[in-house]
Amino acid sequence: MVVISEQRISGVVADFDDPRGLGHINADGIVYPFHCVSIADGSRSIAVGDHVSFVALAKLGRHEAGDIRSQ
Repeated sequence: MVVISEQRISGVVADFDDPRGLGHINADGIVYPFHCVSIADGSRSIAVGDHVSFVALAKLGRHEAGDIRSQ
């Protein structure tokens, strides 16, 4: 995993599948997938519609959200 930019990006949780731990964040029309282990507070759960900030990561040839924090 490579951090693309140290600058935090703001977005909204578009969907989250709690049993699978997978979700997507929409940030200015760009959709970033994420896994629950990337939620910074360790809760592994987040609500759809929550406003968050995150860093963009390059993982497996695509962008992903990491270090996700509620705003």
